[in-house]
Amino acid sequence: MSPPFATRRERIDRIRARAWALQILYRWEATGRETSLRDTLVDTTATQRISPSRLPYVREVLGQVEAHLGEVDDLLEGALQNWRMERLAVLDRSLLRLGATEILYMPDIPPKVSIQEAVRLAEQYGGPESPRFVNGVLDALYRRSSGSAGA
Repeated sequence: MSPPFATRRERIDRIRARAWALQILYRWEATGRETSLRDTLVDTTATQRISPSRLPYVREVLGQVEAHLGEVDDLLEGALQNWRMERLAVLDRSLLRLGATEILYMPDIPPKVSIQEAVRLAEQYGGPESPRFVNGVLDALYRRSSGSAGA
């Protein structure tokens, strides 16, 4: 079985595409979710240049988030301990939605990679507690969704 990304360039493109998806999710949430995620992507690409090699992933993951937002939020609520989605920082909520969407609806991405990449983004953009928090919630979600306690 060959790795999902054969070249270093492909791995870098996916990492940077996730960062763009996070930025768009954050922007959408921070502006009150008044438009669709697709419209927020269009607005973002009107003022920012996203590499054409990264746009397919950005479109795919944002489309999946939008299509499954209610279910993703419900499943994340179930994985949160002593927290509610609306009480989370906008960035942490966006990170959790991104990671959860990959885990639940993008089977070509290994769940552990989705968790690891969400933690990296949390380290880069979140607060001091964000990486540990994101890791714990996404790991709990993954364990619940896969039905295994030792995953």
